[in-house]
Amino acid sequence: MVAPGVPYWRLSAFYLFYFATLGALIPYWGLYLSSLNFGPRAIGTLMAILMVTKIIAPNVWGWIADKRGNRLAIIRLAAFLSAVAFAGIFLSDSFWGLALVLAAFGFFWNAALPQFEVITLNCLGEHSHRYTWVRLWGSVGFILAVVALGYLLEHYGIGLLPSVVLLLAVGIWFASLIAPRVTEIELPVPKESLFRVLRKPTVMAFFVACALMQASHGPYYAFYSIYLEDFGYPRGLIGQLWALGVVSEVALFLIMHRLFGHYLLRRLFLLSFALTAVRWLLVAFFVDKLSVLIAAQVLHAASFGIYHAVAIQLVHRFFTGRLQGRGQALYSSLSFGAGGAAGSLASGYLWGSLGGENTYLVAAFLSSVALLICWRWLHPDDKPVAGT
Repeated sequence: MVAPGVPYWRLSAFYLFYFATLGALIPYWGLYLSSLNFGPRAIGTLMAILMVTKIIAPNVWGWIADKRGNRLAIIRLAAFLSAVAFAGIFLSDSFWGLALVLAAFGFFWNAALPQFEVITLNCLGEHSHRYTWVRLWGSVGFILAVVALGYLLEHYGIGLLPSVVLLLAVGIWFASLIAPRVTEIELPVPKESLFRVLRKPTVMAFFVACALMQASHGPYYAFYSIYLEDFGYPRGLIGQLWALGVVSEVALFLIMHRLFGHYLLRRLFLLSFALTAVRWLLVAFFVDKLSVLIAAQVLHAASFGIYHAVAIQLVHRFFTGRLQGRGQALYSSLSFGAGGAAGSLASGYLWGSLGGENTYLVAAFLSSVALLICWRWLHPDDKPVAGT
């Protein structure tokens, strides 16, 4: 458990609702769009819009938070406006209507998490290695949402999905209201400017690799459920497979602080890219074998769990003092934003022309390139994470 005095449950509640919303959107939103008779290109484009907003929103809000302080007030405002924006989903189901709603929702929804990461890490202080013990509740929220919705949608239809997402978005806002107010710690003025930090080869390699990693997840987030349904898997089982991936992620988070104490961050990062490539190869070639799909989903512990836990630590190490908020925002926008959007958009075109198997082969190639970039250029001032 985290150290005494850390507001564990008030931090964890935000992650629970935030990633429960993600658990409703990512596995099932493509199916919802398909039910509205959108084709692969339109689905890939609409899924990419949520990712594109991650390019702009975290940086805009991160700059405001770092300059003005009062980070929690910004999170609460963003959470409230994201729920209001998503309510517009009930006004139109046209392509442009959905595009507008998703753009507005994404702009506010994607603003909150990077700033909340800063609050969490500052609450943990010297116990930052225990971050995964807080973050694992996001994984629990994802699991609960994806499993429950798998059965609900199987029995009541995919039309239920927008209402569930709206309720969860409201839950994020309520969680932000009980989040701890970290009396803005007066962060020191960094020794280096943001531009100078970004010019370092190791930092550039880090962001390029992160973008490629998330691009490789594009076919997974946009089409995995459709892929499985085309092979005859029922929605309940599809939900269980999504949940299995996140269960493995939770198990990893529980022991991550021990791995930090025994292995250098660079080695863990390289391992995550290598196992991600293996995962996409398994999905490409063995989609008809449930046992192999189960093994591939367990590898989510590496493709997201190890990857994200190490990335958060590296960002915290690269961007110090008052650059923390913008550092977390850049990580979110360049990896999950630019990388994720490019991956979703490209997968929509590749899926229609090359098919699912070949699209996942492209994903494996992207994660392999990220591995090579990190092996060649990512050389952080590596040492075991403090406190482990």
